[in-house]
Amino acid sequence: MPNPGGLAATVAGMAENEGSSQKVQMEWETPSHDEIIEISRGHVAGMEMTDDDAVWCVAGMHHVLLHTIGRRSGNEHKVALPYWRDLDGHRIVIGSFAGATKDPSWVLNLRDRDANPRVKVRVQDGMFWSEHEVLDAGPERDALWAAMLEDRAWYADYQAKTDRVIPLVRLTETEAIVD
Repeated sequence: MPNPGGLAATVAGMAENEGSSQKVQMEWETPSHDEIIEISRGHVAGMEMTDDDAVWCVAGMHHVLLHTIGRRSGNEHKVALPYWRDLDGHRIVIGSFAGATKDPSWVLNLRDRDANPRVKVRVQDGMFWSEHEVLDAGPERDALWAAMLEDRAWYADYQAKTDRVIPLVRLTETEAIVD
């Protein structure tokens, strides 16, 4: 199984605190879907234990810990996801699941506004509520997708593997969560 902490990535001009460049060159093999789930479980555990950069910035990409409520179970689910920032600075997560034929469960949960009218997002230095926006189609999604591909070109390969349009999810910070 791949070791996400050992993934090699070349980050062009990335400053310590998420500098203006978000360009990452993929220098790893895409894990299988089962491996992605296991990697995420381990990553979630690490993110819950520490705010260390080695856990929150993997393969040159900063991550969020997304908390969703299951649309059928009503249980809380957590997933570690890399994000990319749009021109307004909003975090964008990508529902690619490495080009799977179906959207990942966390996207399906976010689409259910009864279960998830807003979503809890943990970042390295805090937590916030987001009135998230799932972007499936349209000029705004297409423009964001094109801009994101400039920095994360491998997502084009994932899109080529599936007939579905890979959704983007904007995680706008709407309310800080203070412990």
